[in-house]
Amino acid sequence: MTMHVDFTVAIPTYNGESRLPELLERLINQLYTENFSWEIIVVDNNSNDNTAKVVQSYQEKWQCSYPLKYYLELQQGAAYARKRAIKEAGGKLIGFLDDDNYPDSSWVAAAYAFGQKHPKAGAYGSQIHPIWEVQPPENFQRIAPFLAITERGDLPLLHEPSKKLLPPSAGLVVRRQAWLESIPNKFILTGRVTGNMLTSEDLEMLSYIQKFGWEIWYNPDMKIYHKIPSWRLQKEYLIPFFRGIGLSRYVTRMVNIKPWAKPVVFLAYMINDLRKIVLHLLRYRFKIKTDLAASCEMQLFLSSFVSYFYLWKNGYLNK
Repeated sequence: MTMHVDFTVAIPTYNGESRLPELLERLINQLYTENFSWEIIVVDNNSNDNTAKVVQSYQEKWQCSYPLKYYLELQQGAAYARKRAIKEAGGKLIGFLDDDNYPDSSWVAAAYAFGQKHPKAGAYGSQIHPIWEVQPPENFQRIAPFLAITERGDLPLLHEPSKKLLPPSAGLVVRRQAWLESIPNKFILTGRVTGNMLTSEDLEMLSYIQKFGWEIWYNPDMKIYHKIPSWRLQKEYLIPFFRGIGLSRYVTRMVNIKPWAKPVVFLAYMINDLRKIVLHLLRYRFKIKTDLAASCEMQLFLSSFVSYFYLWKNGYLNK
């Protein structure tokens, strides 16, 4: 007999053996969850470390009233791991936590309560604070939101479609019904894997949910802490990372645009990207090579400008 579940915590992970224990410990110690039923599912995205053994060792000594389940998703890419989580989840609301996202003790309760209060919310994001392994460089706060850091105050915020601002997938709750109604079976963006640097698969998903009339919210009562290791602040990581975001932009920009309007909107975006490139060059000039934030922004503007041509040339738009 299948147990009724109100809320699912889904953890997509790749090589998460060192990060998962702290996350699972935090989920064991969640408060105020007595009035609803919930579960935890770990979706192992084809790891080649001891992720499976770590989860298994927790399962063997598990004494919580809510179950801990494990699934292996062989198709590499964050989008496939999330899709598998939706398929396996028992809850009507699915809260996604990356393996380096550590929720505070009331995250599950706050996530469930918000979904009950806002039945038209198809998805809603958390307030995300960074835990820096090393102090970030000067001016880094300009680009910090791209690392899934979301500090937008203490009041709930409805994301208006016109603002083009959506929450990251870290700490995101998705209503299962909204996913099933809105998300196409095949994605263009599937997540960074070896040989494919395209990212923003979470924004493609949220754009579809918004397109189908569901509300997208920021819920500050859901607080999580995102551990950011020192290598994620290195130029060698950040420049390809921002290139991947930029090259993905044509997809996320066009989801909500009607087919007849796409050529006009595409042209407007290209002109705007070109304007940003010129202004950035004028503002920073020689500093672009030495200022990390300015380098990342330049990479984002350039990649956004060529996004359509890159996607078309590499066959992504035929998907």
